[in-house]
Amino acid sequence: MTEQSSMHSYLNWSKQRIDEMDAILASLEGKAGEVQADSKVKANQLIADLKKQRDEFQANVKKQAKATEVAWESNRAQLDSQWKAFETQVRTYIDTVAKQVPQQQALFRDVAAAQVKAWRDAAKTIQDVATKFAAGRRADVDAAVIKMKADAAEAEARLQKLNQTGNESWAALSAALAESRKAFDCANKAAWDAVKRAAPPSAA
Repeated sequence: MTEQSSMHSYLNWSKQRIDEMDAILASLEGKAGEVQADSKVKANQLIADLKKQRDEFQANVKKQAKATEVAWESNRAQLDSQWKAFETQVRTYIDTVAKQVPQQQALFRDVAAAQVKAWRDAAKTIQDVATKFAAGRRADVDAAVIKMKADAAEAEARLQKLNQTGNESWAALSAALAESRKAFDCANKAAWDAVKRAAPPSAA
């Protein structure tokens, strides 16, 4: 269970990134019709590049799905690098194609919704795992899930507040998403560490 808990932590981390990539692509494709004619070719090329990067990231995650914790750790740097490249490409899209604030806000809304869903899904997965433990071993995990849900509600409130102001720059919106993502990563790791500690020795 110890090794499995670590794997769950990595899988939640990578699933959150993939869900976010999917939300970004869906949002950009949904707004493609609003792109000015002189930017259409550039927009289509950037979206195609983003899809390719998402597919490569996904393939890398699938390849690691049955890997050991050590393999995941060593591959994490590569996945991080792929994620950063994707983010850079999104920034290029914003700077060259989606300069209008409403397009940026729509993208922010879609990505924020994907992040909130990732928080909820992760908390539910951890809660489901905790129900398999004896009551005496669950306290730590239950506390981690409660904290994760509270952190999720806080992140959602911050993102909604930012969305409602309606005039933030993409840099500010992007920074808020990065902060929420970082909080998710910490909460996800803390919760799975609690699962690891709670796992009966026979399940290790």
